[in-house]
Amino acid sequence: MTDRETRQDLLDGIAAAIEHLGIALAQFGLAYELLDERSQDRLENELFGPVQKAYGRAQRTYAGFATRFGLTAREFAPPTSSSGSRDVRRFLDGAIEAVDEAEREFIDLQDSMLPVEYGDAELRAGLADARSLVADVRANARAFTRTLGR
Repeated sequence: MTDRETRQDLLDGIAAAIEHLGIALAQFGLAYELLDERSQDRLENELFGPVQKAYGRAQRTYAGFATRFGLTAREFAPPTSSSGSRDVRRFLDGAIEAVDEAEREFIDLQDSMLPVEYGDAELRAGLADARSLVADVRANARAFTRTLGR
């Protein structure tokens, strides 16, 4: 495999994480619409906000890496979702599952050592930042769900 192909694979891994974060944002958005104002504020601060920041950071990392190495990048559609469900917990579970998938992508990329061998300091920092932003989301979601409706 050539350096360019390896870098493109690395870029594709970042794209997969971005897609999962987009799914999480859409699911959080659906849950948000079903909550009271106090719970909406908590969801936004504790769950949606960190994932939204990670989504933006991952996209900047993706675009920067693609530009620096002349790789083929793609555009990401804004996260959307629709459902007839009224089950907040279902949306939260779906969001957390998507965040977990994104975090696994970040971990796999970092553990592969490809960002060290074929990337650069900006790529490594971007991956680390995005991963750290979502690191507490699962625990925060458990706490949020326990107090839901109280």
